[in-house]
Amino acid sequence: MMKGIKKWRLFALMTTLLVFLAGCGREEISTLIPAGKVAQDQFNLLILSSVVMLFVIIVVTIIFVLAIVKFRRSKMGEDMIPEQVEGSAKLEFLWTAVPIVLLLILAVPTVYSTFDLADVSTMDVEAKDGKSSNLTVNVTGKLYWWEFEYPEQGIVTAQELVVPTDERVYFNLISADIKHSFWIPSIGGKLDVNPENVNTFYLEFDQESAELEDGVFYGKCAELCGPSHALMDFKVKSVDREEFDQWVTAMQAEEPAAVEGDLAQQGEELFGADGLACIQCHAVSGAGGTGGVGPNLATFGDRNRVAGYLEHDEENLKNWIQDPQEYKPGNLMPEAASLNNGKALSDQELDALAAYLMAYQLKSRKKLKKGRYSL
Repeated sequence: MMKGIKKWRLFALMTTLLVFLAGCGREEISTLIPAGKVAQDQFNLLILSSVVMLFVIIVVTIIFVLAIVKFRRSKMGEDMIPEQVEGSAKLEFLWTAVPIVLLLILAVPTVYSTFDLADVSTMDVEAKDGKSSNLTVNVTGKLYWWEFEYPEQGIVTAQELVVPTDERVYFNLISADIKHSFWIPSIGGKLDVNPENVNTFYLEFDQESAELEDGVFYGKCAELCGPSHALMDFKVKSVDREEFDQWVTAMQAEEPAAVEGDLAQQGEELFGADGLACIQCHAVSGAGGTGGVGPNLATFGDRNRVAGYLEHDEENLKNWIQDPQEYKPGNLMPEAASLNNGKALSDQELDALAAYLMAYQLKSRKKLKKGRYSL
């Protein structure tokens, strides 16, 4: 008896927690708080299907309870035989027609939305100047980070996607190694990222990310791709079109420049030194091209996270440089010691590299609206 009571108490507790925890979503990463047209359309389908299923559950429950209460044996007697409805044309029609109607209510909007959200026919429409009238971003999934190329603008970045609001943004998705899945929960559903073929879709961003607590939307890899799959995050900064154009101009003009301060200059020498040779894997210019083994580090000092998920500070950056496998097992970045003749970097060298990388901010950032990129 006591064992049964404990089970019911546990069930009641879990049910209560379910109700309260359902409201704990964060708008920068919750599928239940849509911030774009695609996400809103998908959310509407979710609500529609939930309403249909709830309707079915309520009707079946009512019929079940009525049958138990009204026709219980203690009330009707042992010899009572219910009315036989076999062959009733009305009932046969009813329980055949109702499921068909419910399926149509689900199927028609779902099929329409599926084709509508997959329509990328306007992706390559050209404007009067001969350029594409829509923004296209080439996304490449790598172990375990994301590269974003803007082919029309001639710029490349990594780990942080910057997009304009209130317009369609088209994506070409491909993987450089194994299968991944591109997903921005608040903006739209996920799509596979394959090494063999390009998958294409579009998203729309209705809300500027500066309004969010962290200033960014969160993106994820939604396909198990290795030991650091859960850490394969990226961030999205959505800004108005004017700010986006300013960001593009700043990225196009961004070239490696002399850094200020003795410590940062020491870091610059280490970064390009024959021993570490970080420059062989990492571009440091927004116009530095694609295909690097490591992420493009242009504007690294403006980013939201180190390695995609660590707090963006010099301490975490130094720990990452020293032993990247500890923080992202299976990633392709070697330990610093393996590039330094087997010797661990000194505290002075780590401080210098951190100072140098943190100095990589948009040179024209002061021209942009205050607070947009200073995360």
